[in-house]
Amino acid sequence: MGAVTSSMAAKFAFFPPNPPSYGVVVEESTGKLKMTEVVQGEDVDILKLETKKGTEIIAMYVRNPAAKLTVLYSHGNAADLGQMYDLFTELSLHLRVNLMGYDYSGYGQSTGKPSEQNTYADIEAVYKCLEETYGVKEEDIILYGQSVGSGPTVDMGSRLSRLRGLVLHSPILSGVRVLHPVKRTYWFDIFKNIDKIPLVECPVLIIHGTADDVVDCSHGKQLFDLCNQKYDPLWVEGGNHCDLELYPEYIKHLKKFISAIEKSTVSPNGNAQNSRCTYQTEKSRSSTEKRVKSIPAKHRSKRYNTRASMYMNEKFSKNMDPEPPKKARNNIDLARHFHGQKLMGIHLVSIFTSPNPENKTSRSIAAEEK
Repeated sequence: MGAVTSSMAAKFAFFPPNPPSYGVVVEESTGKLKMTEVVQGEDVDILKLETKKGTEIIAMYVRNPAAKLTVLYSHGNAADLGQMYDLFTELSLHLRVNLMGYDYSGYGQSTGKPSEQNTYADIEAVYKCLEETYGVKEEDIILYGQSVGSGPTVDMGSRLSRLRGLVLHSPILSGVRVLHPVKRTYWFDIFKNIDKIPLVECPVLIIHGTADDVVDCSHGKQLFDLCNQKYDPLWVEGGNHCDLELYPEYIKHLKKFISAIEKSTVSPNGNAQNSRCTYQTEKSRSSTEKRVKSIPAKHRSKRYNTRASMYMNEKFSKNMDPEPPKKARNNIDLARHFHGQKLMGIHLVSIFTSPNPENKTSRSIAAEEK
């Protein structure tokens, strides 16, 4: 029964681009893997990694000669490496970090099918590659999870005691909580971040848009409250689910976090020492109470991460302070298909709780939550 519900949940949680936005070929002159449909630099390695589940996933490693830390980035549920490529290279450049990104099983040119358990196996394979191929130590790694990518990120973060830091970008409390604000975790739920985040021992930065109409900002705020080592969160006023990279405070706050993390050390018990990573200012506390009306979402670009990287490259590198965008692009990430149809969440719950989807759907859960 568990496998059935996991398979059902996967259909609602994962939307890999179809067709994939890139291909992978072997370069004849070097014998190395190369991505098609992107302009690949010499500082980027393309890798094929085998997971313990038997799937073969594609990963990309971006080197920065000035880097002291490495970011392991888990992207959202409706993108692949071809769409994330430019953003990853720009983040590596502006944050002065090495960056490893990867496609989940069933995404891009990765084999297999996407599922919660497969994402856990995927990130483990990537982490193992960082250690064995690139010699990266656990205490020099920052895990970064965007939207559904917060699932494998928090899961791994809860099991590693010497991580340098963790970033959650528009994170979810859990899969079901995106659909309905339940007060307890159900057995059929997926990506139970709400139960795992208290186990994370490293400093945690949470970034969330206050006008997020896909994953409400309350998800980020509740996760923040449950963190052991809190770093000043970034609540992007007017920010939606997929446009936070376009706001100048996004890269500025990330730079500030990376700088603080670089100055910290990791004690034998895994806790960060001698850093500013545990404070939260009164200003940021009060900002958690601010709410703004949602900004209507409109199309900006299917390659939204390319637009974000261009924005950073043209603006931030020149130390300019541009006005934040006034319109959020069309959301394509987690639960896009749910929020467009109010009954979708009810159908999901009914599938998991009743052999007959035509029954009274989620009334029992709604009654219990009251």
